[in-house]
Amino acid sequence: MTHKVIVYSTPSCPWCYRAKLFLKQHGIQFEDVDVSVDRERAMEMVEKSGQMGVPVIDVDGHIIIGFNEPKLRELLGITD
Repeated sequence: MTHKVIVYSTPSCPWCYRAKLFLKQHGIQFEDVDVSVDRERAMEMVEKSGQMGVPVIDVDGHIIIGFNEPKLRELLGITD
């Protein structure tokens, strides 16, 4: 199954890096949105999550605040 995954992040965020690395290691394609340079998408992130901090990860419309590996595994069906 193909999932629609958006990672709202900034280049200097270590948890954003870890979240994106986790997704890459599991072959999950995602859109990486740098909210430090894209104000419109930053506002979209805040509207979806109510949060100013990153990462915010949208998996098929389910919002995850921060790098929550167990929740990512659950939503993406990763069992290894």
